[in-house]
Amino acid sequence: MQRTAVNPWQWSVDMGYNQGELVSGHTRTLYCSGQTAMSEDGQPQHAGDMAAQLALTLDNLEAVLGAADMSLANLVRLNVYTTDVDLLFPHYGVLASRLAAAGVAPATTMLGVTRLAIPGLMVELEGTAVA
Repeated sequence: MQRTAVNPWQWSVDMGYNQGELVSGHTRTLYCSGQTAMSEDGQPQHAGDMAAQLALTLDNLEAVLGAADMSLANLVRLNVYTTDVDLLFPHYGVLASRLAAAGVAPATTMLGVTRLAIPGLMVELEGTAVA
């Protein structure tokens, strides 16, 4: 697979994401459902703790990727949904550093939402990965 960053402006690169990613030569695409801070038995975790919810949400996304023999390095698209954008930003480095360690800066959209499907959850990550 070949990835080419598409950035008509450089400011997004400084924030850890590309405006677009041109992907060619891939053979598999994985569309991941939104992942949240849920335990293996489907119970919401870390009520009121954005940092812990973000870390577990990212762990859960990595678990889905791993089950398809992929990793964060395969992410080309990431949607971030949060019930509190202002609260998420101080903890965004957790996500950005793990993406940077994987060597990727996927095209990303962040949206503030009224609530997520499960009360008490504050962040949800939805990704697309290619291999």
